[in-house]
Amino acid sequence: MNTLVPTLVLKRLLVAIITLVIVSFAVFFATSLLPGDTATILLGQAATPEAVAGLRKAMHLDDPAIFRFLRWLLGLLQGELGTSYANKMPVAALIGGRFVNTMKLAGITAVVSVPLALTVGITAAMLRGSAYDRIVTVLTIGVISVPEFMVATIAVLLFAVYLGWLPALSLANDVHSLADVLKIYAMPVITLTFGVSAQMIRMTRAAVIETLNTAYVEMALLKGASRSRLVLKHALPNALGPIVNAVALSLSYLIGGVIIVETIFNYPGIAKLMVDAVATRDLPLIQSCAMIFCLGYLILITAADIVAIVSNPRLR
Repeated sequence: MNTLVPTLVLKRLLVAIITLVIVSFAVFFATSLLPGDTATILLGQAATPEAVAGLRKAMHLDDPAIFRFLRWLLGLLQGELGTSYANKMPVAALIGGRFVNTMKLAGITAVVSVPLALTVGITAAMLRGSAYDRIVTVLTIGVISVPEFMVATIAVLLFAVYLGWLPALSLANDVHSLADVLKIYAMPVITLTFGVSAQMIRMTRAAVIETLNTAYVEMALLKGASRSRLVLKHALPNALGPIVNAVALSLSYLIGGVIIVETIFNYPGIAKLMVDAVATRDLPLIQSCAMIFCLGYLILITAADIVAIVSNPRLR
């Protein structure tokens, strides 16, 4: 029995766990280096030094950093995210509703961008060298070169200011009908889809073209197989691993893009919550939000690697 595939999968899972521990270390100490004193921000500039010192002691901010890190990491392993400094509420309760909103935004973006990108990428590979392929290449490079905040700004100016079709802010709580859903999610999804789809199109096109250049595909072509049959039956199944990697890498781009989009459109998600927490130096909230984003990115990348291992016929 071939044990290579299970061994590689277990190694990849072990690497993911080790990476998560290293990331948690980096997140904790990076947030600890934020300028400003948490106790002073919570009490205000008029607070006396004695009051600030007392609050720092009560919040264990005077403890050595390594002890605070181990206490925080142990809490994470037990599912305890701590208590918000600013709101005096459990961090899990603050994140709960915001997490659902962020997942809705990411899910709608994935539903729109993945079929669109795969269709355009595969057809561009099938028509390689044509005018359609050149147009797709130029447009994707152009879109990738434009940052998210620029796309979001243009969308606001066009659809909210000049045309007046969509609201400039996306308030997820104001949903009463399908029209409200379209208005709320249209501009954030458009902004995220631009970047996600462009990268996915390029990587999908490259993966399919690489597979089309293999010997078995050339043999099928010599036997008289049509272009569509070459791609759909011979090339596409063998390009599944690279395409899944392309999808996972592109969707992981949402983690960075959603922070900008939620801030610009005032969308009540985790990213907006984390940005607000930075202003008040709410370290437990910042750290928990950052770990959620890191965990989501790591899950996507690990899943893509595992699919690539399992779908590789040479490893099987």
